[in-house]
Amino acid sequence: MRYILFSIIIICLLNTSDRNISQNQPGYVDPPDSLITVSFSVVGDIMCHSVQYNYARVSADSFDFNPVFSEIQKYLDQSDFLFGNLETVTAGEKAGYSGYPFFNTPDAFVRSIQFAGFDLLSTANNHAIDRGEAGIIRTIQQIKLNHLNYNGTFLSERDRDSIRIFNVRGIKTAFLAYTYGTNGNPVPKGKEYLVNIIDTIKIRNDIEAARKKGTDIVIVHFHFGEEYQRLPDSYQKTIVNQTVRDGADIIIGGHTHVLQPISFFKTNNAGIDSGFIIYSMGNFISNQRWRYSDGGAILSFSITKNTVNNSIRLAGVNYLPIWVFKGNTVSGRQYIIIPAQAAFSDSLFSFMGYEDRKLAAQSFHDTKEILTKFSTKPALRSILPEILSGTEYLSFH
Repeated sequence: MRYILFSIIIICLLNTSDRNISQNQPGYVDPPDSLITVSFSVVGDIMCHSVQYNYARVSADSFDFNPVFSEIQKYLDQSDFLFGNLETVTAGEKAGYSGYPFFNTPDAFVRSIQFAGFDLLSTANNHAIDRGEAGIIRTIQQIKLNHLNYNGTFLSERDRDSIRIFNVRGIKTAFLAYTYGTNGNPVPKGKEYLVNIIDTIKIRNDIEAARKKGTDIVIVHFHFGEEYQRLPDSYQKTIVNQTVRDGADIIIGGHTHVLQPISFFKTNNAGIDSGFIIYSMGNFISNQRWRYSDGGAILSFSITKNTVNNSIRLAGVNYLPIWVFKGNTVSGRQYIIIPAQAAFSDSLFSFMGYEDRKLAAQSFHDTKEILTKFSTKPALRSILPEILSGTEYLSFH
């Protein structure tokens, strides 16, 4: 009996040992039914200058912004969760519509964002309080009315402390958002909850609160940096390094109105082993027509979770360069976000002239150069096989 018992113990130990070794051996593949892969996409600043809403004007107080997103929507739809920075407010017609420097955009703009397939809007930016507390409140109301989620500006202290956590197809994801400031416009005393200002202690506490709620990953959105600079400054790096130490998995930047590079890092007490920072997503839609600001990217990344051992990993990061067309089409004057790769095919988007294609091609190459300056890991997401193979339909010199 003692021999039999000893043999059983030995067999059990051997079986356990073999199982552990096999999972760690090169080439080991997790059972397919144990894996969940979720895709996220993020875009840059979603702005509305006065020229934009005048192009979208249908009648005295009727606007149609849907054409802005009509050509890019199918690429946005390919992700499970889509978010971006809404850098304007919707304070209502009576407050007077306006662009820079104090934005107030027609409500139809938010409706078009919902039409484009967004799930979450960050509202923590330097224009958040352009129209005071009333503007913040009404903007949130419009976002909610259009069945979208908001983050970064809030209605109350309780609202601010309610960490935004979304169960995206089985992966619990927390989103946090902060801005460096509000252009000197004061936040009402005693109502500091209205806008999340960057504060390292607050950020650490929010990350800890998110972890206590059992989140798989924490994504932090920062509105910071020096405008029109294509490399991060020391302030951005300091805030990012601290946020990584505090346990963030992924950090998304905005505000500079031009793209800044992607950098990967080893996380600290976070959900995934390797995370990344994109220091600025640049613009998604605006009337800034100069080089580096008239285009940007859709950044997509995938997260894979093993439901057996709950391990999580960053499965991939890719980007689609975009460019903003402004001009005449068969439907009249329009702004249209397009894949910048359209520049290399004369069969795509007949409304684009030679100069449009030349600018879009320049934006395409700029995007590739900037985003991969710190790392070659991000993959180009191509709509034209010729781009990936190195052959381009059209050349611009």
